[in-house]
Amino acid sequence: MADSRPAVFLSYASEDGAAAARICAALRAAGIEVWFDQSELRGGDAWDTAIRRQIKSCALFIPVISHHSHDRTEGYFRLEWKLAVDRSHLIAPDRPFLVPVVIDGTRDDDTRVPDRFRELQWTSLPGGAAPPAFVDRIARLLAPEETAAPDPGHPAPASARELGTDTARAPAKRWRPWAVGAAVALVLAGSLGYVALKRSRARPVSSGTAAVAPAATEKSIAVLPFLDMSEKHDQEYFSDGLTEELLDQLAQVPDLRVPARTSSFYFKGKQATIAEIARTLGVAHVLEGSVRKSGNTIRVTAQLIRADNGYHLWSSSYDRDIKDIFKVQDQIATAVVEALKARLLPASPGLNARRSENSEAYDHYLIGRQFLARDNLDDFRRAADAFRTATELDPRYAAAWAGLADALYWLGDQEQSLAATLSARRQAREAADKAIALQPNLAYAYVVRATVRCDDPDLAGAREDVQRAFALEPENAEVVLLYAAVAKMAVGALPEGIELMRKATRLDPLSVRAWTFLGNALQFSGDLGGSLAAFNRSLAISPEQTYAPVGLATTLVLLGRPKEALVAIQKSTGPAFRPFGAALANFALGNEAEGQQQLGKLIAGYADTAAFQVAEVYAWRGDRDQALAWLERARRQRDGGLVFLKVDPLLRALHGDPRYEAMLVELKLK
Repeated sequence: MADSRPAVFLSYASEDGAAAARICAALRAAGIEVWFDQSELRGGDAWDTAIRRQIKSCALFIPVISHHSHDRTEGYFRLEWKLAVDRSHLIAPDRPFLVPVVIDGTRDDDTRVPDRFRELQWTSLPGGAAPPAFVDRIARLLAPEETAAPDPGHPAPASARELGTDTARAPAKRWRPWAVGAAVALVLAGSLGYVALKRSRARPVSSGTAAVAPAATEKSIAVLPFLDMSEKHDQEYFSDGLTEELLDQLAQVPDLRVPARTSSFYFKGKQATIAEIARTLGVAHVLEGSVRKSGNTIRVTAQLIRADNGYHLWSSSYDRDIKDIFKVQDQIATAVVEALKARLLPASPGLNARRSENSEAYDHYLIGRQFLARDNLDDFRRAADAFRTATELDPRYAAAWAGLADALYWLGDQEQSLAATLSARRQAREAADKAIALQPNLAYAYVVRATVRCDDPDLAGAREDVQRAFALEPENAEVVLLYAAVAKMAVGALPEGIELMRKATRLDPLSVRAWTFLGNALQFSGDLGGSLAAFNRSLAISPEQTYAPVGLATTLVLLGRPKEALVAIQKSTGPAFRPFGAALANFALGNEAEGQQQLGKLIAGYADTAAFQVAEVYAWRGDRDQALAWLERARRQRDGGLVFLKVDPLLRALHGDPRYEAMLVELKLK
């Protein structure tokens, strides 16, 4: 109890342990002290005394409300709630203390909830998913200088609106790490799951690992997705495309900080205020607007808002023929830059390559981009069709060729047979080569080709491509991540790779992928505590991920916490990854029979697509011969996981073996 930092006490019915753990993990990832019990053995005078002392001294009390808490007529959590309510009567009315959250559809007039809780507006965190706005608000409530006076009807000011969580939950779809490849993404995995700690006070997160968004500078702006105001609301792909183009243009301005697409589009469809968005992204200004398209005519309305006071610095509307869309984009970008008094760079050749003089080809390119972002097999097919149409309408459209390569690669990744996968990769490589031949300064094309080369494996070629992309767009978060992974981490330059990945989290603070990459880089370097924090930050942004739980489970196994790893790996939506993680954890627990069964399941179902993971399990067990045999199989299958052969901590048992060292030389990793 010597630590005087303000702490949050999390109280819940035992049936809600998993949801409460997600809330805890999100808060801890931001460096917030959380008192969170997961012990099943409740009781004892010393334990009871400790609970009472914590409730008496905590800064905020968060009761987790659900149908489970309603159904439980008895439970120690009810005593915790009573103690907190009693203390709340002793606290000044302008001081926040109680922050009720509801994790399901329980109504706020539930009579089994204390009256004091029902006097407050609850925060909705479905399933315990705690978005960054919630975490940010809790951090602010813990800072006395930022505490605001309450509304008359709400003694504690932490209402759902203030917390930004009425509807602000993380997107449910999995994140598609398009710039590295599926096998690489498996190694570069983020975290869902939760950190199952004993009753204790959490240690602070190491500086720089999972920090909140950077402080806003005057020359900073977030571009929010423009709204589709067309009569049939069927032009979302067009309004999203316009937003992306404006992001690209503004990102070329020196001294102007522009959060990347992932962070800006995170707020699409969410009821967050301008101030909340700006605070989360660390910007001083927000650009928003709308698009109305009818036939060949468009109307674009845009407005630049200062976040701290809501003042409109500039606004304008444009009525143009569709063929003038690029002129409209340029006009908006120029007006915004002028309003911010920044200097414009000369036009980027990579940016212009995303355009086509053929408006219909551009239309199909935007449709392809939208389908590609949806990240599922059917939409990958639709994306490939749209990009292919764009290239037929304009055979010299470099960005469309790069998009086609991107879609074909991910189609191949979904194929059931190795032959079909290799065929798709070959077509993707040809399309990427075509894009680069048409436009040598298009960073996107180099990123896609590097993705394919990682799976060839042609790691030397992939490094050349990411170095070229980084030289072209050093402030592009996706480019920075791939450059860090392939050009730095893969060859063992971990400190440089980690610093670059931290830069990516600053460029794109709500990017699941950026936090996931950082988590794995820290894992590779041995900073396992920092790795957990970064993974949990990733999951606070997006709870459901395919690859994410793999990195978390691996880190937990390396930390000697295999029971928690078993829980974490089950959160993966990828069927091949669950037996992989379960095998690692069970072998670590000494459950040989269950570990062997899970390994057998992995081999039986995924020998042609997960050979690298089979090798990792054998290496973790200390079976060098089997591990090396499966690594050789992975090499023949062109498994992208081989990119991290040199730094993968699960393969440490192979270090020094002449066969392993020879493979490093062959892959140009040594």
